[in-house]
Amino acid sequence: MMFDTIAAISTAFGTAGISVIRISGEDAIPAFSKAFKGRDLTKAKGHTLHYGHVLDETGAVLDEVMVAVLRAPRSFTAEDMIEVSTHGGILITQKVMERVLSLGIRLAEPGEFTQRAFLNGRIDLVEAESVMDLIHAKSEQAIKIASLGIQKETSKLIRNLRSKLLTIIAQIEVNIDYPEYDDAIVMSKAIIKPETEALLQDINELLNESQKNQIIRDGVKTAIIGKPNVGKSSLLNALLDEERAIVTDIAGTTRDTIEAYINIHGVALKLIDTAGIRDTKDKVEQIGVDRSRKALEEAELVLLVLDQSKALTQEDRHLLDLTKDKKRILIANKADLPKALSLEEVVEISSIKKTGLKELEKTILRLLSLEDIESRDFNYLSNIRHIMKVKEAKGSLEAVIKSIQLDMPVDVYAIDLTAAWRSLGEILGEHHQEDLLDELFSRFCLGK
Repeated sequence: MMFDTIAAISTAFGTAGISVIRISGEDAIPAFSKAFKGRDLTKAKGHTLHYGHVLDETGAVLDEVMVAVLRAPRSFTAEDMIEVSTHGGILITQKVMERVLSLGIRLAEPGEFTQRAFLNGRIDLVEAESVMDLIHAKSEQAIKIASLGIQKETSKLIRNLRSKLLTIIAQIEVNIDYPEYDDAIVMSKAIIKPETEALLQDINELLNESQKNQIIRDGVKTAIIGKPNVGKSSLLNALLDEERAIVTDIAGTTRDTIEAYINIHGVALKLIDTAGIRDTKDKVEQIGVDRSRKALEEAELVLLVLDQSKALTQEDRHLLDLTKDKKRILIANKADLPKALSLEEVVEISSIKKTGLKELEKTILRLLSLEDIESRDFNYLSNIRHIMKVKEAKGSLEAVIKSIQLDMPVDVYAIDLTAAWRSLGEILGEHHQEDLLDELFSRFCLGK
C-alpha cells in the first residue's frame, strides 16, 4: 500500500540527552538526504547507523546527529524509515523537525506509525493495541500482558480458536457442496455438538481469565465511602503512605472527591476518597455528597469504612444497604480504640497506627480472585474490545447448540459458526469475506 512520507518527534517533550525524530515512507531516505551532510544515505544499507549534520535551508549546520537507516520491509512500519537522534534540547529538536517538514514530508497523525505497521501487514490489531498498552502500563504485570500481545502470543490464542472453528465450517461445506468426496467426514449433529461444546468450554475459560487480566491492565475504580469522620481520608493517606488528604476531627472536612492511584502487588487501584454521604444543609458539602454518590455508582470495588469504636448508626446501616449489591470490603477502622462494633466479615485496621493494611491488601486481591498474581499465566486477553468480541463469538456458538436442540438442518449451523469465526477475526483486524474463502480453499482444495 502506498502512503506519503510522514515524520514526528518520537521522544517526550522536554530537555534530555537526545531526542529522536522518526520519518517513514517511500521518500523518507532520499528526502532527508537533502538536508543531511555525511554519507550518502540513499546508498546506505538497512539497519546501519551514520554520523553527520543536519543543514538548514542555507546550508548552515543545525545540529550534529546520528541517523539510523531502516529499509523496507524490515522496519517498524514495514516502509523505508529514518530515525534521527538529535541533541535533546527543546528548541534544537523543534528546529530539526521544522527542517524535516520543509522537505515535502508531512507531520504524522497520532498513532500513524503503528497504524501503518498494521495496514502494511507487519502486525495485527492485537499487536497494535498492545503497543499502546505497553506505553500506558501501570504495573509490571500490565507490562507482561502488553508484551505478550506484542510477541504475538495473545494473537495465537485467537488464531487457535479460529482454526478449530474453520475446521468444522469447512467440513460442513464439503458435505453440502461436494457430497461426491468419498473421504470427507459426514458432519452429523453427533459430531458438531461435542466439538461446539468443547469450543464453548475453551471460550468460557478464556473469558474467565481475561476478566482478571482486564483488571490488571486497566486498574480498579475503588470508592472509599463511609459516614463523616469515620477515617476515610486517613485510610487513603495510610494506603498511599503520604498526606494526600486533609484529616481533622471535624465532620465534613472532605468536601469533594480526591483521586489517587495505588499499586497492590501488581493491581492498580484508582482510589476515590469521597465526602461523607449524609443529609446536609451546607451547599458546598452537598455538592461533594452528590459527587460521592456518583463515584459509588461507578465504582467496581467499594471500601466501606466503619468506626470500630462505635456501634452501628442509622447512617452506617444506610450505607450497608446502599452497597449490598456492590463488590465490597467492610473495614472496621480505629482498631486502636476499645471495640464497640459487632459485625462479621470485617477487616480490622487502624489508619493512625497503620495496622491491618497488609490484611486489607490480601483481602482485596482475594475478592478480585488475584491471589496468584505473582505466578499466574498472563497470556489471556485484557482489552475490553477483545473480550466483547469473544462474547459475541460465544453467543454465536450458543446459537449453534440451540439449533441442534431444535433439530435444525446441519447447513444452518454453518451460519452461526461463521459468525463466531468472523467475530474472533475482528479482534485481529481480519474481517473480510475473501479471508474465509481463501482459508477454506487452502485447506480442502474445494475447487479441484
